[in-house]
Amino acid sequence: MAERKTIVFFPEGAYGPTNNCAGIGAVLRERGHRVVFIVEESFAGSLEQRGFEERLMRLGPPPAEPEVPGQFWIDFIRDTAPVFRKPTIEQLGDFIAPTFQALIDGAKYVQPRLQEIVEELAPDAIVEDNVVSFPAIMATRHPWVRIVSCNPAELKDPLVAPFSSGYPAEDRREWPAFLEEVRRTHGDMWADFDAFCRANGAGGLTWGPYGPDFMHESPYLNLYSYPREADYERAVPLGPTWHQLDSTVREPDTSWALPEHLASLPGALIYLSLGSLGSADVGLMQRLVDLLGRTGHRVIVSKGPLADQIALHDNMAGDGFLPQPAILPMVDLVITHGGNNTVVESFHHGKPMVVLPLFWDQVDNAQRVDETGFGRRLSTYGFRDEELLGAIDALLADTALRSRMAAVAARMQSGAGTVRAADLIERLALTGQPVTG
Repeated sequence: MAERKTIVFFPEGAYGPTNNCAGIGAVLRERGHRVVFIVEESFAGSLEQRGFEERLMRLGPPPAEPEVPGQFWIDFIRDTAPVFRKPTIEQLGDFIAPTFQALIDGAKYVQPRLQEIVEELAPDAIVEDNVVSFPAIMATRHPWVRIVSCNPAELKDPLVAPFSSGYPAEDRREWPAFLEEVRRTHGDMWADFDAFCRANGAGGLTWGPYGPDFMHESPYLNLYSYPREADYERAVPLGPTWHQLDSTVREPDTSWALPEHLASLPGALIYLSLGSLGSADVGLMQRLVDLLGRTGHRVIVSKGPLADQIALHDNMAGDGFLPQPAILPMVDLVITHGGNNTVVESFHHGKPMVVLPLFWDQVDNAQRVDETGFGRRLSTYGFRDEELLGAIDALLADTALRSRMAAVAARMQSGAGTVRAADLIERLALTGQPVTG
């Protein structure tokens, strides 16, 4: 066994990044390393249950009422849902900028607490999976890792459409107007955060011709997870500390058996999930459930945090939260919001997708899945019933696509992405030197 090191994970307070880091952390823990998670107080105990140490922090003042994990963002998304009906260029001012501002406010609020945690743990490596910088991490003497668990359009390039635009790679006519609106809606906020980062020892942020960065690149190690077959062509290669991982799909925490009443029925098996945040739009979820209830297919529904408000049909089974990694291998098709974890996991298991994006990088994932031929992108609020049903039937009948995705899945599964990520992080923790090659 390698020398025992202390490795700290600091994922964003959402299930996707947390689960992604937990999969990698489990490999490192099995190798004998001390693995500690910095998590929001609302997640207290959730990582301890998986065998990790926790250090708790807050991104804002405590609420008057007790929280459930991720409750802040659940409420935020639910209350902002009307904005998701707008074109992405209009979402910039109404949703994207306020979301970045909320994240920035959290980074400022938690700065003293993060400094305390880092000083106490004296880690050999810190692994951060966030979309804004936390200067308490960047300014430390300890080597740190950046994980990008969003769509890699976050990494700007002349050949990649602006992040959160959902625009086609081959049609750049709308890019300049979008980038100008980014400047109008994000400019002052970015300048304020850049000054905060500089004042707290993290160094300056960058704003290039294809948009602003709110997160620093690590001088030590940078990772992103996206299937090679769907990744973007780039005019400018990423730097030597960047490493592409096809997937970091975690092992299932538990098994899941198909309920008997579904096992006895004919028809394809479909998995419906809009993520823990997207499913807070109960009206949208119920429309999808009612439509799929009229088909001859069987459906597994991840109902999300407001599960008691969503009524299922006889051809369905579901619950508020389901063990997605255990379910995806058994289904024939995935209907998803386009969250990066679900998209990558669907590729990992060779499942075609119908993508109904709501916000953030979901629109970029939806566009990429569609333009690379691995599924269909539909208008989340504007699709016609027959349009969704036709897309489902076409994808299920596409034997060439099924063979293509099976080959992608076989290659991705043979790559053991969580092991490779753990190898790279362990190498940094052992040497303290930039990890290249």
